[in-house]
Amino acid sequence: MVLPADKGTTSIGLVHEALHGALHRGLDVSLALRQAHIDPELLTAPQARVSAAAFSRLWVALSDLLDDEFFAIDSHPMRRGSFRLLCHATLGCDTLEQALRRILAFLRLMLDDVYGELQFEGNAAVIVIHDYGVERRLFCYGTWLILVHGLLCWLGNRRIPIQQLCLRPKRPEDDSDYRMRFCEDIQFETPASLARFDRSYLELKVAQTPASLSVFLKESPASLLVKYRNDQSISAKIRQRLRGQSPEEWPELEALAKMLRMSNSTLQRRLQAEGVSYKLLRDNLRRDIAINLLCRADLTVNDVAEQTGFQETSAFHRAFKKWTGVSPGAYRRSHGGDADT
Repeated sequence: MVLPADKGTTSIGLVHEALHGALHRGLDVSLALRQAHIDPELLTAPQARVSAAAFSRLWVALSDLLDDEFFAIDSHPMRRGSFRLLCHATLGCDTLEQALRRILAFLRLMLDDVYGELQFEGNAAVIVIHDYGVERRLFCYGTWLILVHGLLCWLGNRRIPIQQLCLRPKRPEDDSDYRMRFCEDIQFETPASLARFDRSYLELKVAQTPASLSVFLKESPASLLVKYRNDQSISAKIRQRLRGQSPEEWPELEALAKMLRMSNSTLQRRLQAEGVSYKLLRDNLRRDIAINLLCRADLTVNDVAEQTGFQETSAFHRAFKKWTGVSPGAYRRSHGGDADT
């Protein structure tokens, strides 16, 4: 059995955050949800999640609806086409430091409420996100950083690991989206919002060309959301290892520890430090596999249940409802699938 690539999923809380600006303006978001293949029923289920592809489509649909690539978060809209222009503006740079400074300058011209400043602390480079003393929504800082970090990674043709992320807002009920995209070391309710990384990355040459830009833009925003996410955590490494096997073949904790050349207790401690147990990690991976498979119209619910390791479809329905708060049918309806087959 060949499982789909592990693109993960996005919490419904982040979907609500993305919709906030349009709803605040009194706009009808039903078309955007249809274009994203997100069933409105999911919005009422706090545990629900959507596929990475669905959230990418929502990003595009809302940008079109609002004519704002910053989701009406800022008091000044980032008009459609701004990100494309930013990409062109950075291609003429020599190093990533020059590119980063140009990115920060460009976004300061585009937006009124937040701007970034590059600082150095010994061997660390620090991007400070200034907000004029007014604490913004967490989604504001996260979206701004996705644009900056994602573009910088693409320009260098590699992921630039973020060592630490500090954010002024309080920790959300589910911070997994931020940890999966940025890093494990995230501190909330801090005096300032900033991202810290090794300054040596800024010495890298810009590796992209106008020819590669066209491909990048076609893949955006999916490439910004998924391609350059945090892959250094032990959770991410275990997920990657498990994806190479069917769920029935997933090892028990002790066997996995031996594969990773560490003791059982050490592995448990490292997972606990990331706020997850091995059982929860496996359940979350099965959930994400199921959500992505349910988005395929060529598979029935029976097929999905089988591919996620369930011998009975009824058991899959119960588990999926426990994981997400909704039945598999909500995902099938979005994609024209038959929820009862």
